[in-house]
Amino acid sequence: MKSTEKTATSLPSQLEEGSALTLDFAKLQDIGKGVAAVIPVAVQDFDTKEVLIIAYANQEALSYSLTHGVAAFWSTSRNELWVKGATSGDTLELVDVRVNCEQNSLLYLVRPLGAGACHTKGPDGKARAGCYYRRIEKVADSANEQSVPSEFTAHLKFV
Repeated sequence: MKSTEKTATSLPSQLEEGSALTLDFAKLQDIGKGVAAVIPVAVQDFDTKEVLIIAYANQEALSYSLTHGVAAFWSTSRNELWVKGATSGDTLELVDVRVNCEQNSLLYLVRPLGAGACHTKGPDGKARAGCYYRRIEKVADSANEQSVPSEFTAHLKFV
């Protein structure tokens, strides 16, 4: 199996804290099979410009966000409204909402009001500022250089 394929037995802790690259290329396909009509939402810290998370919104989540001034999404795994910070306290204050040219994705510009935006915690036990806390690093493998260019061996490194 290539290092980029997600296994059915991957535990959340292995995905969130591991160094194995197991990308979920079927995520959008799975969402497309669901009953909720959603669009992607990129969430960016208004002040630092750091991309914090990618989530999904339906009309209900967008309306809630605009009405209450906090980031809300549609949880595609639980099929329910997800108000970021409702249980963790890590609320994202909505500063601005932008829509792309094709009107099929949103950008929430936010100010984090809690410890972080990610549901995972770092080694210090505190919420991570954002979900992009690892980088992909290609593993040098001379045997792999002869393979199809789209195939490679990689692992994740914490940043």
